[in-house]
Amino acid sequence: MGNCFTSSKQSMTEIAPCDFIKSAQVFQLYGDPISSFTLYLHLALLYKTRALQFTPTDDPIPVVQFGPETVSGSREMMVRFIDEKLPQPPLMVAVEEGGETAVLVVKMVALQHRSVVWHLERMVRWSEDLVTRGGRRNGDPTMGSARMEARKFGKSYSQLLEVMVEHAQMEERVVFPLLETAERGLCKAANEEHGRDLPVMNGIREDIKSIGVLETGSHDYREALRNLSTRLKIVAVQCKPLSLPEVPWFHQYYMAAWAIIMCIRERSKEHFQEEERDLLPLMEALELGKDQQLRVLEQCIDVMQGTHSHLFSFFVEGLLPREAMQYLDLIISCKEEKLVTSMLRRIIE
Repeated sequence: MGNCFTSSKQSMTEIAPCDFIKSAQVFQLYGDPISSFTLYLHLALLYKTRALQFTPTDDPIPVVQFGPETVSGSREMMVRFIDEKLPQPPLMVAVEEGGETAVLVVKMVALQHRSVVWHLERMVRWSEDLVTRGGRRNGDPTMGSARMEARKFGKSYSQLLEVMVEHAQMEERVVFPLLETAERGLCKAANEEHGRDLPVMNGIREDIKSIGVLETGSHDYREALRNLSTRLKIVAVQCKPLSLPEVPWFHQYYMAAWAIIMCIRERSKEHFQEEERDLLPLMEALELGKDQQLRVLEQCIDVMQGTHSHLFSFFVEGLLPREAMQYLDLIISCKEEKLVTSMLRRIIE
């Protein structure tokens, strides 16, 4: 799962919320390697231990063994067993008052907010680091040359933007129309905020992509960087009053990138907080039945195709282990086995 299950050296900007010192205690997992149930437990155990031993079997019901103890049963029972044996990091979600009756799509939207905010925070840290270094190499071999790091930065930015765009589309096509059926105009402000920041972010992504194909040091490359630096600086100042010092243009590019990402982070956090405080609780008033909730949940997942396919590992990277397991529980509740298996494989492999 991205940075969570690797032992390679990491930049401080790359550390995910699930990075921690794992136990060396041995867990054994037996089960069908193409079963979503087995893969779900495989993921749970990867969060816990560096010493997972997996033995493929034809049994549709997986078995987990820890020392002399063996357990087989429901997903909840087996994850609880794993948590009891190795409490950190916790995988079971403590149910808050009223949490059991919370609308499923509200849980999903809130978890998506958590991931997006974490990735925005990471991009801010990364751009701050680039500003400090003036774009020079940081000595981390996993980042490669300065140009390689710039490409990685651009890729992460593009991945985050794709998740954010799909999240906004999901709200606009599924969540907001439901709320608007109860009260017209209820989501007007939220829709306007989507239309404010995402086009700006998309324009910057296209500029970064165009720079990436130019020859380093060429006249066109330098000119493109100057233009992007100017654009970022203008947008950054519009977003938040700040003063960017007079420094070389290549340094201004990184400073402006940091300023605009920091601005978008603050706007997004405020936007998400407003949604979770003012809009999402109103979903309860719609009194959707369980079957209706599952259909809405499925529609949300279908709208966010990229997030739940090639970007799923990236998305889950921004969640705590218990949040990732909770998100998977939501998906399992409404999607077919084949899709769930594919998504789990993307994280584990």
